[in-house]
Amino acid sequence: MPVPFADLQLQYQTIKNEIDGAIASVIRDNAFIRGSYVDAFEREFAAAVDVKHCVSCANGTDALYLAMAALKVNPGDEVISTAHSWISTSAMITHAGATVVFCDTDGTTFTIDPAAIEAAITPRTVGIIPVHLYGQPAEMDSIMAIARRHKLWVVEDCAQAHLARYKGQQVGTFGAAATYSFYPGKNLGAMGDAGAVVTNDDALAEHMTMLARHGGLVKHQHHIEGINSRLDGMQAAILSAKLPHLAQWTKARQDAAKVYDAGLNQIEDVVVPEVAPGRSHVYHLYTIRHPRRDALAAHLNANGVQTAINYPTALPFLAAYRRLDQRPEQFPNAFADQGRILSLPMFAEIAAEQLQSVIDLIRAFR
Repeated sequence: MPVPFADLQLQYQTIKNEIDGAIASVIRDNAFIRGSYVDAFEREFAAAVDVKHCVSCANGTDALYLAMAALKVNPGDEVISTAHSWISTSAMITHAGATVVFCDTDGTTFTIDPAAIEAAITPRTVGIIPVHLYGQPAEMDSIMAIARRHKLWVVEDCAQAHLARYKGQQVGTFGAAATYSFYPGKNLGAMGDAGAVVTNDDALAEHMTMLARHGGLVKHQHHIEGINSRLDGMQAAILSAKLPHLAQWTKARQDAAKVYDAGLNQIEDVVVPEVAPGRSHVYHLYTIRHPRRDALAAHLNANGVQTAINYPTALPFLAAYRRLDQRPEQFPNAFADQGRILSLPMFAEIAAEQLQSVIDLIRAFR
């Protein structure tokens, strides 16, 4: 049975009338840049993730930049983040003017190791960016305690963790700000690029808004030098149409993960995702570990099951960071995971028969 890695067309078909109506409304109102649809989505998303302010922008990468620029990161500052993530997290630290300092993961959840954070702090450290990778929250109690002890800001990268919770509290509500991506494949995805940064800090929200809109809140009134990073009206309307379904889609992903867990947990060499106590995993990705990852991926792909590797090279070992001269022994968990992680098909509409087909094929792998 063919099993796609994700099926955005199927998602669209399930809410086609809502999406088509949203698009038609934007065209009817000529509300292509900013306007009522963007304002409405900002209010709705802020309410959905339990924060006061949502500042929409062009994509999740820009969201990271806006947060750090508003926090006034300066040359010579150091910002700590994880060795296992997409490059947006670390690249925006550099583009904001700081130096990225990588930390290893904890060895089980793929999220940053708080003990490694503590060891990496220097007098130049100003902030920490934990990534709630694959949809599981990082260890926020320990991270926030470290931040308070050393007077550091925290920006949560929630690009893969829409509606995830840590000990009952929404991710994105712990630090000074949090960033989201609405890339089409995300748990809440637009039909193009889109992003947002959220915060409970009134002044920070205003500064980030100005930064994203050429440095002003009113056209032609530029108080600072900003950038042009806008969520367009079409994407905002689409996201507003999808947002009411997000909780249901999240539960469907979690239910699918339970099926995978039960079917894969006893298969030799397969390590299913471990969810730490007190954390709710929203399974943007369902990522297993396997010592013969490449062979298993080839076996699944040959039988119609699409897989992915998120991410095949840990950030410190990319050519972009050769200047840092990092060594594998500095990041043993992230380095080891490079060769054994494999993401299986995961989407809210995945059928029971598709899940079983994946499980059966992995069980048959030799």
